[in-house]
Amino acid sequence: MTEDRIARGALVDLSHTIREGLVTYPGLPAPVITPFLTREDSTAKYAPGTQFAMDMITMIGNTGTYIDSPWHRYEGGTDLAGLQLETLVDQPVEVFHLQDVSSRGRGAELFFDRDLRAKAVLLDTGWSRHFGTEEYLTGAPFLTGHGADYLVQQGVTMVGIDSLNIDDTESGGERPAHSALLAAGIHVVEHLTNLAALPPSGATLTVVPPKVEGFGTFPVRAFARLP
Repeated sequence: MTEDRIARGALVDLSHTIREGLVTYPGLPAPVITPFLTREDSTAKYAPGTQFAMDMITMIGNTGTYIDSPWHRYEGGTDLAGLQLETLVDQPVEVFHLQDVSSRGRGAELFFDRDLRAKAVLLDTGWSRHFGTEEYLTGAPFLTGHGADYLVQQGVTMVGIDSLNIDDTESGGERPAHSALLAAGIHVVEHLTNLAALPPSGATLTVVPPKVEGFGTFPVRAFARLP
């Protein structure tokens, strides 16, 4: 990493790029991008020398790096339009660098030595290096139910992971981490990347989705500001 990249106050992009055909999660549709108005066709609508492109994207909310609101898990839960900016912007963040942990499940014992109240918690498992490949889809690290319960007790604002899912997708459909965190109004962010560029403490995190009513998940441009 270059010196200018780690300069004080630098911004670190934590989001994957969305492109047509991207497979984020097995079984979910990939985004499709189609033109509504091409630059060539726009010449008939505007003054000479003036062109515009207007495009459409068909995309499930669970695409790329995205946030889960309580609506995603619970009927009547807060939707994307109801999320408060104060809980999404400039959150003090604690990053746990866990790439050398041997087990897939990341548990509560990893968090005992830090003050986490009113902070975002990010789990750097290193799994994002496989994003977009078949290897990303199986054997992914996750947060255990006990770990999620502990983070709820600590009063965190957000939990993010650079992995396929915050839960174990190979457990037969159980989702204890999603259930505990979203019931407590704690945002869940999945498929992050570049977490190794962040220090354990001192950075701030911004993760903002569009303000969509009656919708539970959506891609975000997640980024951190270094201390």
